[in-house]
Amino acid sequence: MLAIRKMLYLKPSDAPDLVFPEFDSAGWDVHAVPDVRQARSLIGEHDFRVGLAFFGAYDERAHHDVEDFFLTSGHVEWVALLAPNCLQSTSFCKHILKIFYDYHTLPLDTSRLLATLGHAYGMAQVKKLGLAPDERFGEYEMVGSSPVMHQLFGNIRKVASVDAPVFIAGESGTGKELAALAIHERSIRSGGPFIAVNCGALPPNLIQSELFGHEKGAFTGAHQRKIGRIESAAGGTLFLDEVGDLALDLQVNLLRFLQEKTIERVGGTEKIHVDARVIAATHVNLEQAVQEGRFREDLYYRMNVLSLKVPTLRDRAEDIELLARFFFEKFSKEKNHNVKGFRREALQTMSEYSWPGNVRELINRVRRAMVMCENRLITSADLGLERRASHRRLTTLDEARTKAEKEVIQSSLRFNRNNVSQAARQLGVSRVTLYRLMEKFQISA
Repeated sequence: MLAIRKMLYLKPSDAPDLVFPEFDSAGWDVHAVPDVRQARSLIGEHDFRVGLAFFGAYDERAHHDVEDFFLTSGHVEWVALLAPNCLQSTSFCKHILKIFYDYHTLPLDTSRLLATLGHAYGMAQVKKLGLAPDERFGEYEMVGSSPVMHQLFGNIRKVASVDAPVFIAGESGTGKELAALAIHERSIRSGGPFIAVNCGALPPNLIQSELFGHEKGAFTGAHQRKIGRIESAAGGTLFLDEVGDLALDLQVNLLRFLQEKTIERVGGTEKIHVDARVIAATHVNLEQAVQEGRFREDLYYRMNVLSLKVPTLRDRAEDIELLARFFFEKFSKEKNHNVKGFRREALQTMSEYSWPGNVRELINRVRRAMVMCENRLITSADLGLERRASHRRLTTLDEARTKAEKEVIQSSLRFNRNNVSQAARQLGVSRVTLYRLMEKFQISA
């Protein structure tokens, strides 16, 4: 017997009826309401998984007024039923992408609409079952649909297929450990341990023992043999985070392990073979550290056989809203029960903020706002961003070009010691043009 599936239909007076045998035979129990007020009341009474909303025309102000309803309607996946002229509006297309699972344009194609509604119901069921990303992947999941993240996902798959050392670069809070874990989980070593060590968090007097282990009596307090982190990673992956903070003497020992796959415990003389893949990461510019003598060049090249760069949140601004909603759902059990989502102004503020702490900062701000918010929707003030967002204003292309031109001209003049003729030749413009640009940008030679 076909299971009955309830569907909420937001049906204003100009919307088409859905009283067709095909809907009954497909098991749909359609509940039609004329406005958002009644729709919100019905959602409280019934366990809807799918909603259908009709739009005969696009009124930007009116749709912004009901946007919060769609965004805070629980596990309902919304499908938009549209008059053809709706898609002529760029604003409305953005509205559809932001809020709805899918859309269907008139004239009504019943079989196609039923297929769309069925897919939406299936996705809602998956969310209901709580098939969230694996908790092993830590606090900041690898979530993103931006081009730079798609590129990173592809590179992770390539790197995972080769059993060689990997170096991951990226700012603090971008998710370097998560990238390392993703490599491990997709590699031939996935059945082995994943041992993570934050080299910057360990006291200098303990890090040798932590990494390589020690024998009983090796030093005061060494009452028994201890297996180090490297040895614990045998058969799996050793992730060395903030490796740029290692002291030079420890870099020598790590280099020996990478070259020979052997270690010696502190206070011991036996060479112990350890088969572990090493993934290293740091926010430090290691090439510069090598030039300054703070990091061994031979160790750098041993670790940097394969390399990845995890993008900053600034470089994937289109993922900010996706991440905010993802973590809102992830921490939903912790939130004030009245909090249903984000105000549009809060999402806009988040998209304009520079996020110096990257994904880690976003998680902390969203998580705190969910607990402290006293309204139904989180505001910029709840996120602590009402003033900070002004630090980063989105620029136009013209503004970006103007800034770039000015910087190039200033750089060329410095390089040529303010010789305008030589700078003009280097820039490929006439001296008259360069003088005109210098006057425009108020640059003096």
